[in-house]
Amino acid sequence: MKDVVIDLHARESSKGAKNGVTDYRKSKEPGISVRFLFECSIKLNQKPLTSAMAAVVFHRFFKETDKANYDEFLIAASALYLAGKLKDDPVKIRDVINVTHNTLNRGSAPLELDDEYWAFRDAIIQAELLITRMLKFDLSTVHPHKYMLHYMKSLQGWLGMSVWTNYPIAKTSAAFLQDFHHSPEILNFKPSHVAICCLSLAMQVFGVQVPLTNESDDSTNWYNAFVSDLTKAQHWELSEKILKIYETTRDENKYF
Repeated sequence: MKDVVIDLHARESSKGAKNGVTDYRKSKEPGISVRFLFECSIKLNQKPLTSAMAAVVFHRFFKETDKANYDEFLIAASALYLAGKLKDDPVKIRDVINVTHNTLNRGSAPLELDDEYWAFRDAIIQAELLITRMLKFDLSTVHPHKYMLHYMKSLQGWLGMSVWTNYPIAKTSAAFLQDFHHSPEILNFKPSHVAICCLSLAMQVFGVQVPLTNESDDSTNWYNAFVSDLTKAQHWELSEKILKIYETTRDENKYF
């Protein structure tokens, strides 16, 4: 399966990056295949929760096997297709084929309905079946998003509307959450803890403190009202994991 997709894209991969965008086949950046997944998801107009689901599927798959055994871009393409079904945000397989092919081969035309197209289509479908079997048909996922929404509603009243409207806390925390899905570390923490730390980082960015709380005192941390099992040490460890995402991207490959 890996050799099939490499052959499909070898034609354009030697041309290098165009117009300053990432050449995924040549880049050696950590997590480049997950960045590819998110770029393709944006082009496919998928919902944020769908792309997050695709990333979780991708990370779970490679937690079970060695990345050297499979083409990461093929697994990413199949994860996008599968996530669309799981989140009731379906996308046509032809769109997945054309978007992923064009993203790997910048400037290329959509594939004709020839042997190359059908080989790519078959590879995605076979990869979908492989992912499902590798994950033992357990594709259920509890996302941090629902926890974050609940916490946001409570914090909005706690902070007051003036603070909530003057600072983009909701938008920034959602960005932290989505970006954290670039890392396989997303699998190692409770969804509720991830939501708390993304909100906490967003408030720290804007210097916002929750009234009547003190983060230096474990007994009066604001998030104790939402979760009782998140210690201060765990909070800082997770926050560091989230921020580390932004250290793994070089300036020249910062944008798609």
